[in-house]
Amino acid sequence: MPMFQPSRRDGVVGYEGGGDGHVLDLDTAVKDGVLGGVGGGVVGAGVEKLDLKKMIEELDLSEVPSVFICPISLEPMQDPVTLCTGQTYERSNILKWFSLGHFTCPTTMQELWDESITPNRTLYHLIYTWFSQKYLLMKKKSEDVQGRASELLETLKKVKGQARVQALKELQLVVAAHATARKTVIDEGGVAVISSLLGPFTSHAVGSEVIGILVNLTLDSESKTNLMQPAKISLMVDILNEGCIETKINCTRLIEMLMEEKDFRSEVVSSHSLLVGLMRLVKDKRHSNGVLPGLKVLRTICLHKEVRALIVSLGAVPQLVELLPALDPDCLELALFILDALSTVQEGRLALKECSNTIPNMVRLLMRVSECCTQYALSILWSVCKLAPEECSSVAVDAGLAAKLLLVIQSGCNPVLKQRSAELLKLCSLNYSDTIFISKCKLTRTIQ
Repeated sequence: MPMFQPSRRDGVVGYEGGGDGHVLDLDTAVKDGVLGGVGGGVVGAGVEKLDLKKMIEELDLSEVPSVFICPISLEPMQDPVTLCTGQTYERSNILKWFSLGHFTCPTTMQELWDESITPNRTLYHLIYTWFSQKYLLMKKKSEDVQGRASELLETLKKVKGQARVQALKELQLVVAAHATARKTVIDEGGVAVISSLLGPFTSHAVGSEVIGILVNLTLDSESKTNLMQPAKISLMVDILNEGCIETKINCTRLIEMLMEEKDFRSEVVSSHSLLVGLMRLVKDKRHSNGVLPGLKVLRTICLHKEVRALIVSLGAVPQLVELLPALDPDCLELALFILDALSTVQEGRLALKECSNTIPNMVRLLMRVSECCTQYALSILWSVCKLAPEECSSVAVDAGLAAKLLLVIQSGCNPVLKQRSAELLKLCSLNYSDTIFISKCKLTRTIQ
């Protein structure tokens, strides 16, 4: 048997070369900082009432000393036991290992000469104390954050000017980082207090901070209805058009939250300034993080049929078509949904037809990203080719549409897509003789 030598592993004093897995000196481990955090000492008797499992779940720490981790589950141990090999495991995990017919040590794969398991009480105490200190520190910080959120709400009721802006800035940082602060603001009626700061005479400095706070809160129906007042919506739209990128994204997120409400008025989305602001956000090449939130709101707006012609009149169709090649899959699906919705109105179909890249871009997207994207692209191609069969069908076939349609028909995708592909293939073939059309299908490449 090897000589047992004290060693420092992850800051915990233990044994070298196996041993019984016990820690030599708890006080040394505390002094060396393994259990450091709250006064540098072992947690008193009052903390013993805390539940270890609950603490582990609530803390959900990404970094835990490796000696606290069960080698089987790779989770913190709650009931550590040591085998005759000196290796320590979570009791339930090693018992399950035994129940599967294994009588070896999972880590060393040594056969066990003694099947008994020994509770590692010293390691348990280390684990318990370490998590207790972290847990109490978290609770203390949580209480401090809640108190600070309450203080800031009271401050906002009294101050104006730059002092108000500073209080809002701090509150925004607190609610963005702490769930307990968000709950405190909601429970203490803070949503109404903060929302009341939005109005026709609100400065953009105040409005930007208010919107940054509101997007981090869970708003009830009454709060959303209050925010849908014309003066408040008008301010949001103004800030969307003139604020920094972070503020624009916050405005977009807040408007999206309001649009989820059943009482949302469709005339709000008919705002020329709102649509212009959203399109600017979507096509801003300097800040790609605004594309997804902007497209999400535009998608929701397109559900209102009466607004589609207005969106087309703002030049949305060619702008979105040009953006397609550079979009990631999530944004691409949203953009295609919007274009498909716009193709349901005459103005949209004409705009799609006039855009030289519509057909080539749609053909390239078939069977490339997802079935959903293929569905939207097919629908758009159908709308355009139906509008001007002779002109658009030849352009589409030259772009490789026929071969792509054959791929869709041969694939295992939705039968509805296959049917639409067959109809579009038939429409495209009307302008060609059989021999020429077959050559256009590039069947050899399709089969390969």
